[in-house]
Amino acid sequence: MDQGRALEALANQAVDAAELAAAAAARLVGRGDKIAADQAAVDAMRTGLNAMAMKGRIVIGEGERDEAPMLYIGEEVGTGEGPEIDIALDPLEGTSLTAKGMNNSLAVLALAPRGGLLHAPDTYMDKIACGPGYPAGAIDLDASGADNVRSLAKAKGVAPEDITVCVLDRERHEAIIESVRSAGARILFINDGDVAGVINAADPDGKADLYIGRGGAPEGVLGAAALRCLGGQMQTRLHFRNDDERERARRTGITDLDRKYDLKEMASEHCLFVAAGVTEGDLVHGVRRGEGFVETQTLLFSSVTGLRRRISTRRPV
Repeated sequence: MDQGRALEALANQAVDAAELAAAAAARLVGRGDKIAADQAAVDAMRTGLNAMAMKGRIVIGEGERDEAPMLYIGEEVGTGEGPEIDIALDPLEGTSLTAKGMNNSLAVLALAPRGGLLHAPDTYMDKIACGPGYPAGAIDLDASGADNVRSLAKAKGVAPEDITVCVLDRERHEAIIESVRSAGARILFINDGDVAGVINAADPDGKADLYIGRGGAPEGVLGAAALRCLGGQMQTRLHFRNDDERERARRTGITDLDRKYDLKEMASEHCLFVAAGVTEGDLVHGVRRGEGFVETQTLLFSSVTGLRRRISTRRPV
């Protein structure tokens, strides 16, 4: 079986793993305890991953081994039989959103053949992303927000005023916001969860044309996996706040700390991307419970076939 077919064979079980995590975290929506919600999602997703017929290895996870008791970077998961798979995951993207009962928290994972995903350290990452259909170089991480708006508008054949840019609502993004608005573009603010923000900019059904900002590097790899499936462009660069973070990057094998990565360097092989809704969101519904059942909604993207599915699942409880 070739790598693509082997990856596709894992799709249903990957969806199960994300849905289990979403359902577990959803029990703690609005209860003010983001640590407990995250732990519930981790426990459930690990159970799902260990049922999968693969030799899985976590490359983006809950942290290094001394920081996380499970789903740590380097942990092996799966049955130990089947294809060698690298896994990037965030069992609960939007822990604060979940704790506060806010929209757009997700259980997320991406799978690729061994070596197919960048081993990014748990640091910040500067990111810019757009969807498919634009010429190469339509966006540039080193250009201003205004210049990127104008470039994308030209490529799209619209005025800059018709472009919407998704940005995390953070003080560190004030200069980006000012630059984007100086070109006449609109801002779509999100409170958290920049994986969803990247997808929003790449999906034809999304509400944005462009994503710009600084967020977590692990989330950057997950966003790249989604874009590998959806098509589009992405550029990133790691951002370090101190020497400890630089050393963390070196331990993951990164030697050029100033390197600008493109999409194919972050997700170099075929990918599956799965995102299950925990709370209500722009991409999928949140978990819904009824008499004797729990219902989830999940996105499944595949770069192997170009498949995009929105799956609704009802499980008895």
